[in-house]
Amino acid sequence: MSGVRMSENTNAQANAETNAQANAETDAQANAQVGANIEGDTGADEHGHEPGSDSAGAGAGDHAATTQALTAEVAALYPRMEAVSRAIHGRPELKFAEYHASQVVTRWLAEAGFEITAPVGGVDTAFVATHQGSTPDPYITVIVEYDALPGVGHGCGHNLIAAGGAAAAIAVVRAQPGHTGTVAVIGTPGEEMGGAGKVRLAHAGVFDGVDAAVMFHPADRSMTTQHALAAAHLRVCFTGVSAHAAKSPWEGRSALAAAQLFLGALDTMRQFMPPTARVHGIVTDGGQAPNVVPARAVVDLYVRDSTVASTEALVARVRKAADGAALATETDAELSETGPMYAERRNNTVLAERFGDTVRALGVAIGPGDADSPAGSSDIGNLSQLMPVIHPYVQTADFGTPSHSDAMREASVTSLAHDRTGIAAVGLARVVSDLLADSGFLAAARAEFAAGSGSGSMTGAGSGSVTETGSATEAGSVTGAEAGSRGVGTGTGKGTEAGADRGRGRGSRK
Repeated sequence: MSGVRMSENTNAQANAETNAQANAETDAQANAQVGANIEGDTGADEHGHEPGSDSAGAGAGDHAATTQALTAEVAALYPRMEAVSRAIHGRPELKFAEYHASQVVTRWLAEAGFEITAPVGGVDTAFVATHQGSTPDPYITVIVEYDALPGVGHGCGHNLIAAGGAAAAIAVVRAQPGHTGTVAVIGTPGEEMGGAGKVRLAHAGVFDGVDAAVMFHPADRSMTTQHALAAAHLRVCFTGVSAHAAKSPWEGRSALAAAQLFLGALDTMRQFMPPTARVHGIVTDGGQAPNVVPARAVVDLYVRDSTVASTEALVARVRKAADGAALATETDAELSETGPMYAERRNNTVLAERFGDTVRALGVAIGPGDADSPAGSSDIGNLSQLMPVIHPYVQTADFGTPSHSDAMREASVTSLAHDRTGIAAVGLARVVSDLLADSGFLAAARAEFAAGSGSGSMTGAGSGSVTETGSATEAGSVTGAEAGSRGVGTGTGKGTEAGADRGRGRGSRK
């Protein structure tokens, strides 16, 4: 497929790619590209907001000066930001194999004065980059992602997330060299394909002591907040009996027939699922030869709904469908997780509104997303159960460009994409800067989080792949209750090596 090249990492080549791109444009051009957007809008946007109308905190003059300083820094960083984006986009790497991308980003951060700790949390391609100011607290992190999709490459724009997030953090420490607190960038691999990189890192203690986390996501429209679904990542393995498919098929029991029946049962169930639910999957193993009755068939699927609780209930129904298919075909069904559950997202509106105010002042019309619109899932939802988090979307592609597509991949290296990523970087930098400098702003974000936090545990962050087996060959269908626990656990998000992993020497304060 054009533009998609999975490859190994080499430091020399990565340096050459990045440096060559960095010299392609001058700082003056970058200032024009990013800075020109400051005067892009002079009236209220479609959401009824006036440009630069911050909702809380310091006066308008202070806000304008902060935004102006951060915009100038991002403009100066623009050539390197685009170079990093293109370097990652040109060498897409799948979950937990993002060696090239991780090194391209950490090299830039190290050159900007950040202390790099890598790997962290037991994940080879994860990292923590920190820049400590006059005090260690508050500890504010920018989250970056950089994994690609199989067969599509960067059709979700994670190259822009990585480049824009790093630019935001560097802009803060350059604009405020005497800042208080700690500015961090945490590299979180494996967001796609149920990798749950953030969940793994949280359980390893990497996020212990973080006061707030921010990131942005490319899209075909701009939204300060957008809901996201909880998601279970499942595998159903059917085991039958092989036989010659022509001479003696009656001696076999087809695992593929069980898989087909299972998928048919899911289709039948759709009419009776809530409108918010989504169930979709693929057959990853359907047999090896047409003249052999398949003794093994595997279906990988995602089960989603608006909350972890409703997703759990739907998983139980999916389990029964698998058991029923096994019963009908005299095969065995085994259900397991391929990754931890993703929790629904809790958007911190205090932080999101500050981001929105900033990017609106730079010419981007943005407002809250529609609560009833279709949505995907992400492991940022699990972090949002632990701390104030924002995950706004900024339009980097033409309206209607689908995510996870060839079209979005191609859109993620355009001038529009990089210009908008620069604006998003200013928005993130502004939120980070204000959290460091304004204790009242951080207190307001914490208060909103506490008001709806519940227990604050790491929801749906199972400790591993827990298997459930439903043998229907002799005993009949095994129901969800008989099979035991569903295998999607909870945890506290605490870790015993947080200080060592993050190079700070202090554990959780939460």
